[in-house]
Amino acid sequence: MSRNGLISSLRRLINGEEPLETRSPSPFERLRPRMNDIIGDGGILKEVVQPGEGPPVPENASVLIHYSGFLEYSDQPFETTTHLKYPQMMKLGRDVTLAGLELGLLTMKKGEFSRFLLQPQYAYGEMGCPPFIPTAAVVLYEVQILDYLDSGQVDDFITMSLEQQNTVPMSTLLEVVNTLRSFGNRFFNQNRYYNAKDRYKQAMTLLGNRGTQSDLEKERIKTALLPLYLNISLAELRLERPHKALKYGNKALEIDSANTKALFRCGQAYLELHEYASAHCCLTSAQAQKPFDNDFNDFRINAASAVSPGLCAAVCTAVR
Repeated sequence: MSRNGLISSLRRLINGEEPLETRSPSPFERLRPRMNDIIGDGGILKEVVQPGEGPPVPENASVLIHYSGFLEYSDQPFETTTHLKYPQMMKLGRDVTLAGLELGLLTMKKGEFSRFLLQPQYAYGEMGCPPFIPTAAVVLYEVQILDYLDSGQVDDFITMSLEQQNTVPMSTLLEVVNTLRSFGNRFFNQNRYYNAKDRYKQAMTLLGNRGTQSDLEKERIKTALLPLYLNISLAELRLERPHKALKYGNKALEIDSANTKALFRCGQAYLELHEYASAHCCLTSAQAQKPFDNDFNDFRINAASAVSPGLCAAVCTAVR
């Protein structure tokens, strides 16, 4: 678009084509009275359409958002993410390039849907962004916060030396680990298994670097490691690497020998390795704890069809 609709209207007024007293307010003019000035200079106006919950987005966070940008008098956005099933996680200060949009995001909460009216100095400036954004354009953004992660805390922690990390309270370390696991879960749900595995392993490494642990800290670290081992094992299964899946499934069993998910992961890995007796043993143990789980039962039947009961009993005895 080469001309802004608002500029065209002003030109019609100047040329006398539309009397000033009969001119109806423009779309953005009608919107402004419903909006709040969030920084005090009128440059960023906000309307909350659907409130969110919890604390607002912290600085340097990574946000998962749907957004659409509009010019005045335009029914179609000049950019949007609403067609994406999995929008990209965007880091504030790096991936969000409009100052007004970043400042607006810092006022939002998880689940919130809001509109922001940005003056040129907080959007694309006096030059615009030809051919899509004209000069000195006021733009409207509709934004929904799907989720956010406090990646700034993770960045700060990782830049510390090992000595500094060990002086940080255990609660802070666990927060960082949980954030990394959440990143991994996001990647996993997008079928980006390599990225997911890397985040899980990064969290695992931070826990392993913790020095001078008390008995209480050791237990808390084990508790935090268990879901990481389970998630890495599942990611390795998705990547068709059963040997590594089995490795991390067994690490989970070292922490909790009766863990149903760990038994199931190991059973799946053994099946892919064609070690049917071991698979049957693990899956039978998992089924005993969740007898009505169809996934366990289906895998157990597949394993049982390839192994004799006597061999299975011998393997199970060895595993115990």
